[in-house]
Amino acid sequence: MPFTPRGAVCERTIFPAAREAIRIGATGEGEMATAIDRASTPHAPDMRLVVSASAVGTIFEWYDFFIYGTLAASGIIGRAFFPTGNPTVQTLLAWAGFAVGFGFRPLGAVLFGYLGDRLGRKYTFLVTITVMGIATAGVGLVPSAAAIGFAAPAIVLLLRIAQGLALGGEYGGAAIYVAEHAPPGRAGYYTGFIQAGVAGGFILSLAVVLSVKAGCSEATWAAWAWRLPFVFSLALLGVSLWMRLKLSESPVFEAIRGRARRRAIRSSRASVTPAIGGGCSSRCSASPPG
Repeated sequence: MPFTPRGAVCERTIFPAAREAIRIGATGEGEMATAIDRASTPHAPDMRLVVSASAVGTIFEWYDFFIYGTLAASGIIGRAFFPTGNPTVQTLLAWAGFAVGFGFRPLGAVLFGYLGDRLGRKYTFLVTITVMGIATAGVGLVPSAAAIGFAAPAIVLLLRIAQGLALGGEYGGAAIYVAEHAPPGRAGYYTGFIQAGVAGGFILSLAVVLSVKAGCSEATWAAWAWRLPFVFSLALLGVSLWMRLKLSESPVFEAIRGRARRRAIRSSRASVTPAIGGGCSSRCSASPPG
């Protein structure tokens, strides 16, 4: 198989809007928007890939987030990680851990929003889904408080913080990624699928928990099988990464990055040219007359 440079692959997979905006050298926000609007609309298969990869990834991330709440409601999280001898207190502590994730969502939105603007939407997509998948599987692999004491709830809370940060970055990032790919006048329609992913993640978490619970005895479920829905997130992570690695960068971000590179080149040229001219003038003036 012949080797294909990475840049050539990117050139073929980037959407027409990005290519056109970069090709004409748009320098201002108005020019860039005009270039993107003037460029050809993304093909239907491309748009379907963007929406499906974004929505499915959002479903999986919300599954990872909700699986904790689903099992906390059954009391098993409290018994495993927050044993106090009082079932009510155990459940409240487990729900407090659930709330911690929501509390860190705004911070995750700010953090990954910043990274998305600096490094790219696709990059943050991959980071958020990876952090969420690993953190969720980690909850299922943490030993119980009976085995490692207070380290168990501390580790679980740290993993919940990681989940909250990842989900905060995922939700806003997915919406803006889809919106930047959408044809003019269709951004609201396509980003609506991201909102639908919230309900999809909740339904998937219930379906997985009920399926695993139905397939084993009560003793097995209480002993270790309740951890399987958490570990199952590794499979979902693999599917999400497989889909998202096929995506190209946002055309708007590509246009902005291309404009920034051209500005840097022009700036460096402007600073180098006077220095060269000044050096020549100095040498010429210092030379004795012939």
